[in-house]
Amino acid sequence: MSQTRRAFMKSAALLGAAPLLSPALSPALSLAVDDGAQERKAANPFCAAKPVWAKDREKEMNVTLRFVAEVSLPENTAFDGAIFRATGSSIMRVYINGEYACYGPARGPRGWFRVDEWQVGKYLRPGVNEIAIEIAGYNSVSYYLLDQPAFLLAELVDGEGKVLAASGTQPNEGAVLFSAVDLTGVRVQKVERQGYHRTFIEAYDYRKLSESKPVELARQPDVELLERRVAYPELNIIPVAAWGKRGKTSPKKDFKPKHGSPITGINEKFTGYKESELELILSDELNALETTFDENAAPLEFGAVYNAGDAQIIDFGADYAGFWGFEVETSEETELAIGYDEVLNSKGDVNFFRFHTCNAAKWTLPKSDAPVACETFDPQAARYVKLYCLKGSFKLNKFYMREYAAPHTREASFDCSDKRVVKVYNAAVLTYRCNAVDVFSDCPTRERAGWMCDSFFTARAAFDLSGRTDVEAATYENYRLPKSFPNLPDGALPMCYPSDTWHGQFIPNWMMWFVVELREYLARSGDRKTVELLRPRIEKLVDFFAQYENADGLLEKLPNRVFVEWSDANKFLQDVNYPTNMLYAGALEAAAELYRREDWREKANAMRDVIRKQAYDGEFFVDHAVRKEDGSLEVLKDKSEVCQYFAFFFKTASPETFPELWSILLNKFGPNRAKEKGYPEVCKANSFVGNVLRMELLSQANRVDQILEESVAYNEYMADRTGTLWENVGANASCNHGFASHVAHVFYRDVLGLRSVDRVNKKIAVRIPKASSIEWAAGAQPVPGGVVKLRWERKNGETSYTLDAPEGYDVDVLTEE
Repeated sequence: MSQTRRAFMKSAALLGAAPLLSPALSPALSLAVDDGAQERKAANPFCAAKPVWAKDREKEMNVTLRFVAEVSLPENTAFDGAIFRATGSSIMRVYINGEYACYGPARGPRGWFRVDEWQVGKYLRPGVNEIAIEIAGYNSVSYYLLDQPAFLLAELVDGEGKVLAASGTQPNEGAVLFSAVDLTGVRVQKVERQGYHRTFIEAYDYRKLSESKPVELARQPDVELLERRVAYPELNIIPVAAWGKRGKTSPKKDFKPKHGSPITGINEKFTGYKESELELILSDELNALETTFDENAAPLEFGAVYNAGDAQIIDFGADYAGFWGFEVETSEETELAIGYDEVLNSKGDVNFFRFHTCNAAKWTLPKSDAPVACETFDPQAARYVKLYCLKGSFKLNKFYMREYAAPHTREASFDCSDKRVVKVYNAAVLTYRCNAVDVFSDCPTRERAGWMCDSFFTARAAFDLSGRTDVEAATYENYRLPKSFPNLPDGALPMCYPSDTWHGQFIPNWMMWFVVELREYLARSGDRKTVELLRPRIEKLVDFFAQYENADGLLEKLPNRVFVEWSDANKFLQDVNYPTNMLYAGALEAAAELYRREDWREKANAMRDVIRKQAYDGEFFVDHAVRKEDGSLEVLKDKSEVCQYFAFFFKTASPETFPELWSILLNKFGPNRAKEKGYPEVCKANSFVGNVLRMELLSQANRVDQILEESVAYNEYMADRTGTLWENVGANASCNHGFASHVAHVFYRDVLGLRSVDRVNKKIAVRIPKASSIEWAAGAQPVPGGVVKLRWERKNGETSYTLDAPEGYDVDVLTEE
């Protein structure tokens, strides 16, 4: 059952309605909902499996094993409800009877391993069933996967709980043991890293498949286990959208290797193979080639034969995340490679080295009498793939991407009369899906890392698009469970996690965003238990920052990597950075609300008073002050656009206390300021994070038409080019960045009018916007128990709307009396 409300009113009744708090900031923090948050260390869910790995190789870099079990099943087997249960270090994919069934596990904190439980009955059949697990033990530091000794812990059980196959070294009654072969020669072991933040590239030599030898398995230590907690990914097949240019490759003249970050810097902490150890250097091999495109040549589509020197650009239509797969036929020994990127360069080519990362893979294939299927192992992302034939020839039968994406967005929708806005919304959804599989990642390409600050914005979109807080809950659990974080000062938190902190680098600002988001997480989930379990972390965090307070009560000379945003604001970071102090005041206030610490609230307000006195120059807030040799503090004139947004977002300023500045920001700043050349002394904001915070100010001012126009101006060109939203205003970095999905939250809240969907207290607040630039808007948000649907339209100065909400929700539509 759902409740439906319909109304017809004059639009004038809505003018000037007081802004509502977002659901994340609602003061109604009822704790009725726990969101399933428990102490996640549970009884061992495995019935028979034990952790194993190749003997004496659990710490060896870039080892790939293939575990296989053949299980004979009678007709009366309980196939429905059969489960494949597994965890390990570091990542695996599973085939059952040749069908791709599973990929995981979800990432957990150091020393803890999340257990995936996949429903696999549909892949099983009476008779002999082959269960094959390919798993890589990387043992290399990265932001994506933790450097931990390799192991596999896996079992297959039928619908009645009977163990059919299990990992281990000792037979279990009725269960088949997995055996293993070494694929390390097939997947070339000694290759360069993909980049500074990820592990190794993929290069394969299928000529060595027949040489793969069984390995002796050794029992590995028991590990701490956690529930997966987050939903399982969607693994849809994405077909080729279009065939791009065809070309011929030839060696470049006077080529000089430019290895860059994928291989340089290898040392005892930044792990990888030294250049002298590498079996191939794919970045050099591909960068040494130049491509001459024939604009008039027919593309090499499916069924075409590629010969040595052929290259073909393949377009997937948008920047999807997942695994590249293809099927070829070879009549001779063949080498083929792919390079991929999110955009084409100025020459219309794929620059797989754009991030100073080696976004490429290679296969060496023998002559074969049957088609050969290949698929990359680690998730990547791109819109464009460049397929090379380096040697020999092959016939291309298939090429696809197996998407690796967050589910639970199918019930969410947004539409309106301005299709530019809808285009941006769709790009936000795809961006979210690529970056919310098991953590809120920054990007699905360069890092795949669970960054704080980014997660503050992605979490808002997650709540609107999925109705869930599971990824956010897992994130806080990941941060909570480790006893310490290697190479970081006591009380400091990693800037991204789960990740290795081999370099000792951290971002003080991101610890502050951690606290600000935690307050919103409580409002979204009602999960007071997680908040309380994090109390020691937050108290130590406040103690950590206290040592950097100066005589004025502001943070001064913060250590390590202070970060405000990707703009010239990052040039003004020391000694006293005012945006950072504005943020810290906001974090202290959030912590005060979470833990009822009035002293923290008082400190936050005192900081704001000092910032107003020191940093406001009569027109703008300046960014920083420096400590002079005589001990005095000199406030400098440098100022940034993002500093102004921090001031209002974190309550150092308000429209009432700084009306002139408020008016300047609303009316003189925005996406067109560069063209109008206004206020050149105030350095321009970037996508991350100033332009996103600007939308929060426009929302507070109830400027819906301006939100619509500026959202299109900031984002439409990105959606046109990649179908996703970017890290920066230019395509010089990630073109698929999770935080940017926040614009979907803006559209739901400000354009559709779902100002607050409070799942904890089951209250919905609606404010139909005054928006002269669109005639109607419609959308849906999933919530526990159903979907909230709203549609409004305006004709001849009158507004009508329909609202459907699940039973039990109270709905208020705000109008001005």
